[in-house]
Amino acid sequence: MSFKKREGTIEKALTQEEQLLKIYEVRHMIGPIADKLPAICSEESIARYLRARNWNTKKAGKMLKETIKWRMEYKPEKIRWENIAPEGETGKIYRANYFDKCGRTILIMRPGFQNTSAVNGQIMYLVYCMENAILNLNSDQEQMVWLIDFQRWSSSSISLKVTRETAKVLQNHYPERLGLGILYNPPKIFESFWTMVKPFLEPKTYKKMKFVYSDNPQSQKIMEDLFHMDKLESAFGGKNSCGFDYQAFAQRMREDDKKMSSFIDSGCSPSVISELQQSDALASDHCSEVSDEGGCSSCDEAASSNLDVVDEKIQGQTLDSKDVANGNTTLPKEMQMSEPA
Repeated sequence: MSFKKREGTIEKALTQEEQLLKIYEVRHMIGPIADKLPAICSEESIARYLRARNWNTKKAGKMLKETIKWRMEYKPEKIRWENIAPEGETGKIYRANYFDKCGRTILIMRPGFQNTSAVNGQIMYLVYCMENAILNLNSDQEQMVWLIDFQRWSSSSISLKVTRETAKVLQNHYPERLGLGILYNPPKIFESFWTMVKPFLEPKTYKKMKFVYSDNPQSQKIMEDLFHMDKLESAFGGKNSCGFDYQAFAQRMREDDKKMSSFIDSGCSPSVISELQQSDALASDHCSEVSDEGGCSSCDEAASSNLDVVDEKIQGQTLDSKDVANGNTTLPKEMQMSEPA
């Protein structure tokens, strides 16, 4: 396995041997339970936690232990479509049936189509969609793209509680799974809301979120660089006139649930299947280079200069960041990590 360093990143410049040593150090911190959880404790998985914590083994180990505890209690891989079907009726979150030009899974999010009020149910649906997106990752990818559509979005769609919980789950338990987030046609009022959201996001996550506007020629070029326009929905400037179809989506999810059950019965999970696929993957035909963050350099770099111009005014706003996911949990004895003096 190799972890390439993306040019311009502020991450520590480590050799492959140094990275592997840190991976083994974290795995040692986890202890015997790592052998019982091969998916979450694989080299690829641990590397994501290390990248999320700038290769700090103590922080990465703590983060991974908290995810193990969360997965043992929440059991995200056992959520089924029947458990959350009402949440998906409006298509507020759904996996597209196509990939971007880099072969990355695409999650479409439409916050203006929120149809429920219970935070627990909304978070469960989000987790289900994330697990499904990971299940459907191409063999040479470990990250996904979020396409966020602001149709019907208004100030009444704002919920800081849901935002906090969403950020907590995604950043704490799915580190380095986001390759790029496209905020498509956000209304002017959202720019103010975005400054309130920033404290809930880690800097690396914040920088991956890009503003794109349909009436801006540079934005159109961004979409053309990243997506196959004949497959991209017309809502995002593409040529695909087919919108969200609840029945078709529900059928796809039921079929994926069967795959998930088969994996669990065989002792696997969506994460371990993804890791095994990545370990065996050949060089991609459509991506010239996969970075250490699992992203697609050829696709993202082609759009980067346009993205920087489009969201310059948003990225220029500054607020102090704070960690909103600092809950203190007591881990089982076999999972506890000794703290250095």
